[in-house]
Amino acid sequence: MTTATMDDPAPGTAARPPREPRPGLMTTIRRSWDRHWYAWAMVAPVVIVLAVLVFYPLGYGTYLSLTNANETNVAKDIGPVHIGASYHFVGLHNYWQVLSGKDGDFYPRFEWTVIWTVCCVAVTYAIGLAMAMLLNRKVRFRLFYRLCLILPWAVPAFIGVFAWRLMLNSQYGVFNDIITSVGLPAQDWLGTPLSQKIAVIMVNIWVGVPFMMVALLGGLQAIPGELYEAAEMDGASPLQRFTNVTVPGLRPVTSTVVLLSTVWTFNMFAIIYLLLGNNTTGDTDILVTYAYEKAFTGVSDYSAAATYGIVILLILVAFSTFYRRQLKSEQA
Repeated sequence: MTTATMDDPAPGTAARPPREPRPGLMTTIRRSWDRHWYAWAMVAPVVIVLAVLVFYPLGYGTYLSLTNANETNVAKDIGPVHIGASYHFVGLHNYWQVLSGKDGDFYPRFEWTVIWTVCCVAVTYAIGLAMAMLLNRKVRFRLFYRLCLILPWAVPAFIGVFAWRLMLNSQYGVFNDIITSVGLPAQDWLGTPLSQKIAVIMVNIWVGVPFMMVALLGGLQAIPGELYEAAEMDGASPLQRFTNVTVPGLRPVTSTVVLLSTVWTFNMFAIIYLLLGNNTTGDTDILVTYAYEKAFTGVSDYSAAATYGIVILLILVAFSTFYRRQLKSEQA
């Protein structure tokens, strides 16, 4: 009779070799460089560009948000005289001022930003889906219609915005020419807070519909036609085919375009700034345009603008994380 011990391997099994000590970080990097130097070389330009254009501004903005830097205490040159910076570190004071409401402007701007984003994304998606479904049908001159509808996307945004600004002009705009030609009084389309809000939403929808339409059209064409034929043979109505075939088939595309559109709209600076310029009443300012005004109008408050920028980034990161988790839980 034999007795197995920890030192004696079981009959028929080989003894495990002793584990080698894990290599250090530098050793791992050196080995990776020796094996994949070409991949490192190809990625290096992208990393350098991201470091210069993204990570450095982000890091410097984070640093400024923890100070009381403004136009009066940053370093400057007045003729031959150099005045050094006199701002100092204040910790999380700026974030507390914003998030606690003591700033007085964050929550009104945040509320309008949410309304602006929801309205623009919802209406843009609805119009884009309707147009995509129309263009997905067999109609004459379909290619011509597609090119015409994509045209606003191909035109630079500032040209489209300036065209709308001219059309909405109270003295020379085409809208006032139309209504005055039928005897109605001219309107100041960009003169009141409500009209300004409606105008910026309308222009942003006009700019965003082509992208939404193209993306959803691609999603519609990826849905197998056999599914519609099977549903039709089962006696499904057009509404049932839409809800049971089209909507589930578009879900992957919808989740992506809604997320992208939400992020873009939340940070849409060009439409509001170019359409209203300095004529804004302030009620149409979303968070990003308000941060711009903090930084570049009046006495520039760089620390407050940087704080708003970091808060906007954190809001979008939190929304994106929550949105993706919700989608994964629904698909599970």
